[in-house]
Amino acid sequence: AMHYSPNISTAFSVIAHITRDVQYGWLIRNMHANGASLFFMCIYLHIGRGLYYGSYLYKQTWNIGVILLLLTMATAFMGYVLPWGQMSFWGATVITNLLSAMPYIGTTMVQWVWGGFSVDNATLTRFFTLHFLLPFMILGLTMIHLLLLHETGSNNPTGLNSNIDKIPFHPYFSYKDLLGFMMTLTLLLSIAMFYPNLLGDPDNFTPANPLSTPPHIKPEWYFLFAYAILRSIPNKLGGVLALLLSILVLFILPLLHTSKQRTLTFRPITQTLFWLFVANLMVLTWIGGKPVENPFIIIGQTSSILH
Repeated sequence: AMHYSPNISTAFSVIAHITRDVQYGWLIRNMHANGASLFFMCIYLHIGRGLYYGSYLYKQTWNIGVILLLLTMATAFMGYVLPWGQMSFWGATVITNLLSAMPYIGTTMVQWVWGGFSVDNATLTRFFTLHFLLPFMILGLTMIHLLLLHETGSNNPTGLNSNIDKIPFHPYFSYKDLLGFMMTLTLLLSIAMFYPNLLGDPDNFTPANPLSTPPHIKPEWYFLFAYAILRSIPNKLGGVLALLLSILVLFILPLLHTSKQRTLTFRPITQTLFWLFVANLMVLTWIGGKPVENPFIIIGQTSSILH
């Protein structure tokens, strides 16, 4: 934020200035962009783990977690707009336009979010502000997430009470956690140093141009599954609702738990279902990055229904 300028005439050049002229600016930028990808990878693993082991039965912790996911997705989306490249601009245009699917107030809502009649300077300014503010909300909610978890204690793969087996956090868990932390950091550094643009879109190296639409508008990989669901439904409002519900469905999971056992450790049939779900999400992610043509359309529609 010290070197960035939230203005449509300077934003793109300022990013170039940061990567070229600011001390270690290239490193900060690559770690920031790829750190987001890594963060989402960890979040999806965390949610998958929660699904597998029935952690959603800690209802308060789980619900705060879903809200955290939504806030993180909002933050990542707004951050992606800030470099003001082609994909930044058109991604912002497409996603904010989804609000227009709301009956009666849709168009007004879109213009309210834009601060005008198109994605413009006002939009960039507010996205910068919110991209700075939301992480502090995320931080606060993370504290509450942990607080609520500590009310019950954590879950484990058996789903049984483990109080009898508890050991001191330090040195045991603190040293165990260092391994995972170092492996994660190694992965992040490897991507940021050797393949910094692996997950980015080449279109974002072109400054935003409202007069030229990129051939394939698509978000970063961590939103592709939702994007595929959005595109699978020909009706605008239907697609938007499917997009929202594909994530909000996490809220009703505690109500759907009917088994006598909490975890999937000893439930091979449901395990199979879980891994089919994971595979299906990967198919959706793949389809989200493909153009809207056969056979991708029908594959996307099939996996959306399966989801």
